[in-house]
Amino acid sequence: MKTIVDAMKDYSADGALAFHTPGHKQGRGAHELLRELITAEGLRREVSLMEELDDLHSPHGCIKAAEKFAAELWHADDALFIVNGTTGAIQAMILATLKPNDFVFVPRNSHRAVTAGLILSGAIPIFLPVDFSSELKIPLNVTVETVRQAVKKFPQARGLILTSPNYYGVAADVEEIGKILHAAGMLLLVDEAHGAHLKFCAELPISAMDAGADLAAQSTHKLLGSLTQTSMLLVGKNFSDGERVRRAASLLQTTSPNYLLLASLDIARLQMFECGQKKISAAVELSRVLRAEIKKIFGLATFDAVKNFSLDLTKVTVNVEGLGLTGIDAEKILRHEFKIQCELSDASNLLFIISYADDSATVEKLITQLSKLQATTYNLQPTSYNLQPTSSNLQPAELSPREIFFSPSETVALEKSVGRICAEEVTFYPPGIPILNLGERITAEVVEKIRELQAVGGRTLGDANFVKVI
Repeated sequence: MKTIVDAMKDYSADGALAFHTPGHKQGRGAHELLRELITAEGLRREVSLMEELDDLHSPHGCIKAAEKFAAELWHADDALFIVNGTTGAIQAMILATLKPNDFVFVPRNSHRAVTAGLILSGAIPIFLPVDFSSELKIPLNVTVETVRQAVKKFPQARGLILTSPNYYGVAADVEEIGKILHAAGMLLLVDEAHGAHLKFCAELPISAMDAGADLAAQSTHKLLGSLTQTSMLLVGKNFSDGERVRRAASLLQTTSPNYLLLASLDIARLQMFECGQKKISAAVELSRVLRAEIKKIFGLATFDAVKNFSLDLTKVTVNVEGLGLTGIDAEKILRHEFKIQCELSDASNLLFIISYADDSATVEKLITQLSKLQATTYNLQPTSYNLQPTSSNLQPAELSPREIFFSPSETVALEKSVGRICAEEVTFYPPGIPILNLGERITAEVVEKIRELQAVGGRTLGDANFVKVI
């Protein structure tokens, strides 16, 4: 069976004069700036829906073969190619498994795509607390015990939408959590956006599919080699309704998929098939070198293990408080003075990703530039404050995100919001975990906590002095 790239090559080489989309007609009408972005050959192949090229919504040719190979490589029963990002994969995963008024466990660190999926499905979230390390100054993940308590308290729940690993690489015990859920007849749905590379190195956390997840959404572009916006939705071997997953994905995906994106997914799969273990293992080893050198630099700190959780070693978190810096300040210095760009910064840390594309030269340059941070004296004194969740109570939202989406709301002063239902997220950064979520009733305790965090310098994405309520 041809690969997607082979099918694209065959069509462009056939010489048929194009009287079809796209409008640039295989590059003949492309603007010079577009020609700079995409090669002439790439433009000739940037077509869709011809007989050689298969149909993403009803695959039977090269796309079907590519998805089959991906499923085999990631130990899944099926793999769906997604061209509207892991956001689309997560939404499809939720729409395929949940219906209006279903209860589902949702950790408080879930991506906004989960909220969108809940709006589409009409399901009601039961928010789970996420551990936060006051020592490392990063959010951790959901514990096994939290899941066990939630399942016992809400046996009617349909399942759990788990984010693992999180942005900092901290992974939950997916395998044990899956056993608890499955024993209760519940589903394990995993937002594995940051875990497409896990199965290619035994030193990394176990992948969702190998841990027994029912469905997992992966950002193939984040840590592997496909183009931005491309992802895969993996179907577990014991999940019984893969056809419903395909129907949900078809509802949410464009009917005009870009074949350059689809081909990049197939190429990323091929690259991992050919040398995935070698490349990902090399990245892990480079991360060890980086950590060892960071520990020698005055004012910087890092870690290579997290108590009670596993860690994706390709994510390297660097604490800069010892330099009298915030992570946000350090990011600006590195970017504009030393030409190094991190993945993210927070009040205390910088996060660097070491991928299969790195080598000793790139790591050495990073070490050199990080060393320069200690040469300057900083007078800032970052404030450490308690970002633990305000409550570990397990209660469902009083209104589903879907009900909130279609309900009129108003914005009121924070102190006047007590007793009302929150119609937006109120989130302090770090750690990026909402202190208030959609559908939760606002209490005086939460308002007091918000004011406490503001008083010591905590910052929110918007103005936390006002909140949108139902």
